[in-house]
Amino acid sequence: MNPILPTPEEVDRYLSLAQDVLRQVDHKTHDQLVLRMLCSVLRMSEDGRLADLKLTAAALEELERAFDVLAIFSNARKVALFGSARTPRESAIYQQAMEFARAISQREFMLITGAGPGVMAAGNEGAGRENSFGMNISLPFETSANEFIDGDYKLLEFKYFFTRKLAFLKDSHAVVLCPGGFGTLDEGCEALTLIQTGKAQLMPLVCLHPPGSGFWDGWDEYVKSSLLGNGMISADDLHLYRVTDNVDEACDEICRFYRRYHSMRFHEGHLLMRLTSAVGDDELHELNQNFSDVVQEGVIERSSGPQSEHFDYHVKPLPHLRFKFRWGRNGRLRQMINWLNDSPVEASPRPPERGEGGRLPVETDPGPEL
Repeated sequence: MNPILPTPEEVDRYLSLAQDVLRQVDHKTHDQLVLRMLCSVLRMSEDGRLADLKLTAAALEELERAFDVLAIFSNARKVALFGSARTPRESAIYQQAMEFARAISQREFMLITGAGPGVMAAGNEGAGRENSFGMNISLPFETSANEFIDGDYKLLEFKYFFTRKLAFLKDSHAVVLCPGGFGTLDEGCEALTLIQTGKAQLMPLVCLHPPGSGFWDGWDEYVKSSLLGNGMISADDLHLYRVTDNVDEACDEICRFYRRYHSMRFHEGHLLMRLTSAVGDDELHELNQNFSDVVQEGVIERSSGPQSEHFDYHVKPLPHLRFKFRWGRNGRLRQMINWLNDSPVEASPRPPERGEGGRLPVETDPGPEL
């Protein structure tokens, strides 16, 4: 049986009710987006499906709380750290995770963990309470956060994995996978999928394991022999992650990615890539020669940010590259970013300003969403 959809008359009634609410709170900012949310809530309110209403209400409350806290630190880059909750403190995995967290925080990145024991505790311990977040999931066998983040206002509680995953990746600028089980594989593969398909911004993803353990080597071989070997991914997708057993290399991989590249989003059908230093004539020529396959039509060109945008409203606007992106070439786009970052041109270090708070969105007009 086909689902029962609201009639046009019902849609108009919900819209009128939502508009009344907006008028009462004198809401002016992003009113169309607020109207969409209010209309959805009002339509659901008359369906009588208690389970659906409870799920939606809890999810919205969890996201609201997470977004509010993360927005306070919108000018800080963040690394999401995943790994097993079963990792003993005395193990090489725990010690390496703690060392990485300490090292990346010294490079002015904050750390996001799942707030539990094992690798998560190592991350919060290494980064320190002031430099880390905890995103705790309510489970029957894990009831409290680790001692290094427990009681902190940056500890966020989640009932649902899907809201927790969204909160993890929305504001993250890199992902690091330490050895772990099904959960770590799930979180890592979801991050790779979002990056590969353009549903999330490109960011470094590092698989980190202790020297001699070879934990990620088997997975890496499986990806190359079975996934790539059977045509399930492209060779360019191998550039979306890196396997290493060295903490300094893991930190360098993350910091190098933001040496010159700042962020990107889509606007009016074009990809706009922000950089911390402008591209010269010779570089622009080489970009068009070497990366024409990422362009759907036209060429890569220099540009300023759109006048209608407010991402740079409180700083001097950054230089841009602008082109029509050929969808499905995110691996090649990562190679292009690597090329720009490896250029001998000196980059100007800058914090990741984000104007409207939180992680810069992937786009500003309809298209792929996180």
